[in-house]
Amino acid sequence: MACRARLNLAGVPQHLVQRGNNRQVCFYIDQDYAVYLDKLKEYSRRYKVAVHAFVLMTNHVHLLVTPTTPSGVSQMMQALGRYYVRYINITHGRSGTLWEGRYKSSLVDSEHYLLVTVR
Repeated sequence: MACRARLNLAGVPQHLVQRGNNRQVCFYIDQDYAVYLDKLKEYSRRYKVAVHAFVLMTNHVHLLVTPTTPSGVSQMMQALGRYYVRYINITHGRSGTLWEGRYKSSLVDSEHYLLVTVR
């Protein structure tokens, strides 16, 4: 079954959530957080996605972003995922998937939702 197309609109903020597979850990040590943030910065610039806020939990990630192109968020998350999963698997001697399916995304369509997401 094909994945449902995402609603990606340039200039509209999005709340992204990506969980570890089976809610397992995806950040093991402090260096993992630093690597993730470094690559988030690199790929957000490359694909022209503004990152307004982020929370990195041990087993999931929340991002508040605004793309300047319709494909920016998807390209950023794909590149970030490819790099980070390979990094984790090599660094921590594991194999297989790290993330629980595709990341979840919601358009931030009100001031209230924006404030709740940032908080």
